[in-house]
Amino acid sequence: MNTPRDPVELARLVQRVAELRLEHRALDGEIVRLESGIAADELAVKRMKKRKLQLKDEIARLESALIPDEPA
Repeated sequence: MNTPRDPVELARLVQRVAELRLEHRALDGEIVRLESGIAADELAVKRMKKRKLQLKDEIARLESALIPDEPA
């Protein structure tokens, strides 16, 4: 993937990665909280874990876009 050359676009991508990391961290805490309960909602936990994986993939994709291409 090509690295955006526009500073505004780079800043937008960096901001988006930060937002996704915050959401990922919040989900992690919520999952731990739910799993520690006696009557854990397994479906809710499963959905949160799936969303967490989606966030991880999106973070990795955006971080890859931020790495400059090197000539071979």
